[in-house]
Amino acid sequence: MPTGRLEAFSDGVLAIIITVMVLELHEPEGNRLSDLWNATGVGLLTYVLSFVYIGIYWNNHHHMFQIVDYVDGSVLWANLHLLFWLSLYPFTTAWLDVSKVSLTPTVVYGVNLLAAAIAYYVLQLRMMRVPVTGPRLRDVVGDDLKGKLSPVIYLSGILVAFVEPWLALIPFVIVAALWLIPDRRVERYLAAHQELAD
Repeated sequence: MPTGRLEAFSDGVLAIIITVMVLELHEPEGNRLSDLWNATGVGLLTYVLSFVYIGIYWNNHHHMFQIVDYVDGSVLWANLHLLFWLSLYPFTTAWLDVSKVSLTPTVVYGVNLLAAAIAYYVLQLRMMRVPVTGPRLRDVVGDDLKGKLSPVIYLSGILVAFVEPWLALIPFVIVAALWLIPDRRVERYLAAHQELAD
């Protein structure tokens, strides 16, 4: 089946997730920068981190569907699995903020990041098994070093949280920074196979 409805639904869900996250931020009572920090504090920083993650997933999801133009039922369920974990970002982000980055919320946030990464990997694997367009995606993804390295870094962050929760945010930021570096594999593939880009 074509991918249009899946892409539109996913875009809508991700837009709602971002909207829900920003509603958790509190407006300052005064006009100074210190009032902003007192009102939002950690919340603004955790919002930015989670927003970047949602942006990364949206970007990669969009790129993946530039290659694959046909899906089956297993891909639909794998996509819903990914959206489930991403839909928990507002909750885990808010808890991280309210707790001022204490142990359990930091671990739960890390597990949420890890689960979303695994769900994306499962979606990618399911899409690679779709006849006709799956082999194209396999060609583009290759060995996917960043995709394999990210869960390891998430796990290290979760373990570091048991020592000092604030330090656990460093590996989480590292993964985000790793994925912010533009990945040109899809563009290169589409340039080499111009008929897909048209």
